[in-house]
Amino acid sequence: MTDLGLFVAVSVVAGYGPPSVEKPLGVLPVAREFLARLDLAGTIDRLAPMRQDVSRVSHGQVIAALVANRLTSPTPLLHVASWAREWAVEEMFDIPADALNDDRVGRALDALAPVCDQVAGSVGAAALAAFGLDVSHLHWDMTSISLHGAYPEVDADYATPRYGHPKDRRPDLKQVQTGLATTGDGGIPLLARAYDGSAGEVAQVQDALRALVALAGPRQFLLVGDTKLVSYGNLTALTSTPGVTFLAPAPKAVVPAQVLAAQDWATATIIEHVAARDRDKPIHARASYRAREGVTVLRGPRKTDLPVTVRTVFVWSSANDQAAKAARALKLDRAREALDTLARAAGSHHLYRTEAAVTARLAFLTTKHRVSRYLVAVTSIDPDTGKPALAWHFDQAVLDAEAATDGWYALLTNLDPDLGPAEVLARYKGQEVSERRYGAFKGPLAVTPMFLHSNQRIHALIHVICLALLVFSLIERQARLGAGPDGKIPGLYAGRPARPTGALILATLNRLRLVPAQDGRPAYIPRPPHLHQHLLDILGVDPTRPP
Repeated sequence: MTDLGLFVAVSVVAGYGPPSVEKPLGVLPVAREFLARLDLAGTIDRLAPMRQDVSRVSHGQVIAALVANRLTSPTPLLHVASWAREWAVEEMFDIPADALNDDRVGRALDALAPVCDQVAGSVGAAALAAFGLDVSHLHWDMTSISLHGAYPEVDADYATPRYGHPKDRRPDLKQVQTGLATTGDGGIPLLARAYDGSAGEVAQVQDALRALVALAGPRQFLLVGDTKLVSYGNLTALTSTPGVTFLAPAPKAVVPAQVLAAQDWATATIIEHVAARDRDKPIHARASYRAREGVTVLRGPRKTDLPVTVRTVFVWSSANDQAAKAARALKLDRAREALDTLARAAGSHHLYRTEAAVTARLAFLTTKHRVSRYLVAVTSIDPDTGKPALAWHFDQAVLDAEAATDGWYALLTNLDPDLGPAEVLARYKGQEVSERRYGAFKGPLAVTPMFLHSNQRIHALIHVICLALLVFSLIERQARLGAGPDGKIPGLYAGRPARPTGALILATLNRLRLVPAQDGRPAYIPRPPHLHQHLLDILGVDPTRPP
């Protein structure tokens, strides 16, 4: 292919769209460069080699193109060839558009599926080396992905769509689940796993732990997770693995409400911590924190199991305290209004003429407003009129007991006691980065809806999107490393300085265009505006380099 030249030209005139001969270039050069640094295509081709002379492009090339698609204009697999024809895919990746038809894409996904874990491990290791990532602090979290379709026939070797407990509250749809391990350094998803839709989150921790130990090699690391990290088996594995420490909030079954309620706020130590959301607020408007030290003992299911004793940091947060009180007050107010309405309507409204009807409505309202713990209600029949009646009240003792836990939660860890509560809390707060990555996973990279007929291809496509998320996150990290001393890039958001995010960078770069070769002239990229060129320079990408 002819080398691209960077011509001095203006591609967009204010008030007019680009010429029809131009193709969107967007983030394709950046995707190409970062995928090359990760050696994605080469890794896949080594792990899933093709029979010779079967196709013009390798499985690795096809998967690289699918990753680029997710970063530019996420498209159903049926329309990937159309996307490649419209965008400058051939010029950047040397892949003809018709080589990305749905049959070829499907065969590449079939080839990727059996080696997904090996690819993830190799590419994760390449990211460590190529981008100098710090893996001393890792976060593990899982989410569910709802699917459209029945999937009556599945291959048990791959993530199987099943009904479960969906995070998007669509219990009518089958789902698969995804686990991500992200670095504290930039929130880079180094490890991805796909699981059955009904797989328990607790049961996947030890598999993830083994994979992370292999990925980190001799490096020591802290693994941070949510409450699903905590079980007797998981903590036994975590505390017995050399070089691994852990940090996770305790579930209610491990540290019950009465233990939290017993913590003395007055004697708790004030700790200095500023939440990310409070950094731009005046001091008086920031959340305050207190902490107390303790221990928690977990016992195994068998009498012969040795107990596991772990350090426990009890944390009180003023923000959590206020949020709990406000949520309870709102919940009780709504329930009180609904219950008073039912009490007035009992026996007089045609829907509630019988005691059974009142009881059924009462059960519905109790569940809807989540007040079963506090509600004391009695239905009866008036002996004079024969009409049903309802008397109810909230148990104040139960409400007071719950209020005593407001603001408190427990963090379990085996971190060295020399690290005080403030340091423990700061390390735990980084868990939000993993949750933020799932926002991109389901948003800009468009993981749903999925309409694939094979769970083998679903398994592979989930990993393709995880690879796209890896590139997305690396782009964001590199841009932040290259931003100004204030952490912002001038003109990035509506002409104003802004802290770079993956979404902002992609939205900005996706305005770049390419003029294809024609009439004997080489393909060229109109000179990018200053902001676009600045981003390309920060990311270390030369879009004129031939594939």
